[in-house]
Amino acid sequence: MTWNKPNRDDRSDNVEKLQDMVQNTIENIERAEESLHFSSSEQREQIEAKNQRREESIQAFRAEIQDEANARENGFRE
Repeated sequence: MTWNKPNRDDRSDNVEKLQDMVQNTIENIERAEESLHFSSSEQREQIEAKNQRREESIQAFRAEIQDEANARENGFRE
């Protein structure tokens, strides 16, 4: 039986990946807001609720970006 060796925890590009995720989420919010003009009231409520969750995700991403940036400065020590 061969054992699979786990991959090394490579956090070197986490900040950049998270920043891309924030940017993509912002773009999704903007596209969703543009679609509000063509939406029924039910769809509008769903879009607004989803955008609220997206805003919360952005806040969480930004907190994680800060954590990752601090970890990068400290040499990724736990």
